[in-house]
Amino acid sequence: MELQDHWNRVYTTKSDEQVSWFEPLPTVSVQMLKAAGVTPESCVIDVGGGDSRLVDYLVAEGLDCVAVLDVSGAALARSKTRIGSRADLLMWIESDVAAAWTLKPMDVWHDRAVFHFLTDANARDRYREHLLEVLKPGGSAIIATFAPDGPEKCSGLPVARYSPDALAAELGPALRLIESQPHAHRTPWGTTQSFQYSRFVKH
Repeated sequence: MELQDHWNRVYTTKSDEQVSWFEPLPTVSVQMLKAAGVTPESCVIDVGGGDSRLVDYLVAEGLDCVAVLDVSGAALARSKTRIGSRADLLMWIESDVAAAWTLKPMDVWHDRAVFHFLTDANARDRYREHLLEVLKPGGSAIIATFAPDGPEKCSGLPVARYSPDALAAELGPALRLIESQPHAHRTPWGTTQSFQYSRFVKH
């Protein structure tokens, strides 16, 4: 509940340009979605998608099998309002990724900057269980975390930092690392944060 309160407070007190993670267009995510072969028929879950613009991109590309999971109902409400009537076609899940929730099998699992908040091993275990349960065999997992030289905290919370190989080891042998890409994210106020994006395929 504390986690939910924290993120609801963030999304009710700050605008897009007041949060460090804002991206008008999630360029690297889009590149990796294209590399994963996403089509209008694909099913995609955006974990921690909250107020991200990725869902806008997916809807514009013609996808309607889209799920957005976020612990913050306030963040989800902002996305629903922005998207308008098309939001009724999508799946919205208000939950901590490490809590109990269910979803039908999906072609792509996308996570930009949720996994690195899971500093507890049990939470990472539950994340991995959900990932392997939801992702179809042959499906792609696109996961972005702070890189080893990235920030040690975000939004006042501690984070873990990963290289692509360290992330692959944490996720386990059921997922094969296909590609990775470093990314210097520029915050709305001009500072730079070091991320790494990795794409995996489920065996």
